[in-house]
Formats: sequence, C-alpha cells, structure tokens
Amino acid sequence: AIDAHPNSKRIKPGEWLGKIALYGTVIVVALMTIFPIYWMLVCTLQPNQYTMHYPPPLFPQEINFKPFSSLFAEHPMGLWIKNSFLIALMAMLICLALAVPGAYTLSNLRWKGRSLFGLFLLVTQMLPEILIIIPIYIIYRRLGMLDQLPPLSLVDAAFALPICVWILKNVFDTVPPECLVAAVVVGANDLSVLWQIVLPLSTPGLVAVAVVSFFSAWNEYLFAVILLSSGSLQPASVGLTTLRSIADTPIEQYMAAGTIFSILPVIFYLSMQRYIISGLTAGAVKG
Repeated sequence: AIDAHPNSKRIKPGEWLGKIALYGTVIVVALMTIFPIYWMLVCTLQPNQYTMHYPPPLFPQEINFKPFSSLFAEHPMGLWIKNSFLIALMAMLICLALAVPGAYTLSNLRWKGRSLFGLFLLVTQMLPEILIIIPIYIIYRRLGMLDQLPPLSLVDAAFALPICVWILKNVFDTVPPECLVAAVVVGANDLSVLWQIVLPLSTPGLVAVAVVSFFSAWNEYLFAVILLSSGSLQPASVGLTTLRSIADTPIEQYMAAGTIFSILPVIFYLSMQRYIISGLTAGAVKG
C-alpha cells in the first residue's frame, strides 16, 4: 500500500502514553481545582439537611435560593462588598501610581545601589503582616487614621507594591532599547520616554499589576480587622466572620457569602483579561 502522505509522521506508542499521562494530569488537577467551587455551590443551593447527611449527595437534591436572599436581608452583605471594592480599588490605584516610577527607575535608570534596593524590595515580601501590625496600629492611632478606608488601602498597597514593582520592571526590561535611544536622540526626557513609549508598550504589565494589587487588597483580613472598628466600614473579608454564632452555624449563608465574595474577583479578572489581549496586540502595533 502506498502512503498518501509520505512526509507525515506516525505517532509512536511512547508518545501516545506521554500525551495520555499529560492530559490525565491536567484533568485531575482541573477537577481538584474546580470541585471545591462546585461543592460550595451545591451546599448553597440545597437545604442543609442534605448537606449534613452522611454521605452527602454529590448532586443537589433541591434547588433553593433562599440563602442568598436571607444573606442580604439579615446582614449588610451589600455594604461589605462595597467596602471591599472601595478598598481594593484605592489600593490598586496607589500601586499603579507608585509602581510605574519605581519600576522605571529600576529598569531604565543607572544609579548606585540599584540592585541592592531591588533585593531589599523582595526581602520585604518575607515579612509577615502579624510582625508589623502593632507598630502600624500605634502610628495610625497617633495620626488619627484609624477606622478609615483610605488609610487601610494605603497599608494594603504597601504590601502589594514590591511584587508589583518587580512585575513592571520585568515588563519594562522587554521594551526595545532602540525605541528608548531614538526618543532620547530627538530630545525626549525620561518622563516623556516613560509616558509616550514605555507605558503604551507595557499595557499587559499594567493590567497584571492592577489585578495583583486588587486581589491582594480584596482578600486582606488582618489589617482590616485591626484598623477598622466601625461595623459600617467592615469589608466582606471581615464581615463574613460575623455570620458565625454560638447557637447556630448557617452553612448555607456561609457558602452563599463565599460564592458572592469569590465570584466578583473572577468577574473582574475575566473583564480585565480582554484588556490584556488588546494590550498585547496594541503594543505589537506600536512597536
């Protein structure tokens, strides 16, 4: 028999086994990642009597949306989400405003101690929050900055800023040097080079910094519970802990609150993902 495609390569049995192992591993990891989310939804939608039954059913036996309505009726869930969004938004803007000049300084400017300073930024990521929460609380109390959302977002931004600076530095390093040299030759200063050349070519990095800083502030708990005492200013990460009571633990409300608290950052990421792709194509065209 004559092979219709003489240049085609046949897949060897060993390659088939490798692909099967690879795809099988991907499927297992995906199931391990997705199953907790799925189980949270199941526990939210079905009555507690099925969830507490042993063994619990894998699929919801009844569909009940009452946990969502009771969550908003009995607790200020909307206010908690609003506070979390404001804190995360302010922290994101602060990180963007400070990470851009910081990353540009580390990437494009030559000055003594630059490498040591960059290493120091990474070392700060090793400090746990619990180690400095007391000094921060004392400073905030003396300055009258307790129980306010903007000062809290400032602390959240400070903890996310080092990694954001390094993300942007690596992005700025990929900007073609020819573009920077050409801009300097025509008389542009450092600020003009940053604003007109580096930033337009680094849109994906800016979006990545925005996502990282937003998620970091959204999930933060320790600073919020220490620096905020007013119930009307509590973010969702702190407010969810108040659902627990001595007499009862409302599992359905816990799961409903966890679903809402988790799904909003996912929506934010999916909406920003479109800008990441558009930023990559825009940068390619401008380059």
